Amino acid sequence: MTTLDEYSTRVLDVVDAIPPGQVMSYGDIAEYLCAGGPRQVGRVLASYGGGVAWWRVIHADGTPAPGHEAAALRRYLAEGTPLRSARPPVRVDMRRARWPGSAG
Repeated sequence: MTTLDEYSTRVLDVVDAIPPGQVMSYGDIAEYLCAGGPRQVGRVLASYGGGVAWWRVIHADGTPAPGHEAAALRRYLAEGTPLRSARPPVRVDMRRARWPGSAG
C-alpha cells in the first residue's frame, strides 16, 4: 500500500470536492492550495488520480489530458458539463464550467 504525501492528499481532496458538471484547471488547483504548480498537480493525478474524478481537472484552455479525451467526453456529456466542442479537440467551456473552490 502506498502512503500519500501531504501535497498529494490535498490535491486529491480538492479533486474530490469538484461538483459534477464543473471543472478546475491544474493551475486552479495549485493556486487554490497556494502550493506547487500545474505540473505538480498533473504528476499527482498521473500517479494517484484513478480513484477520483480526474476528468474534472483540465488544461487552462479547456482541453482534457492528452490520450483521455474520449473517456473524459463521455463523462462530460453524462454530467452536463458545458462544452465549447464535443468534437476533436474536445474543449470544456471554462467560463461556464470553472469551479472556484469551496471556502469551507
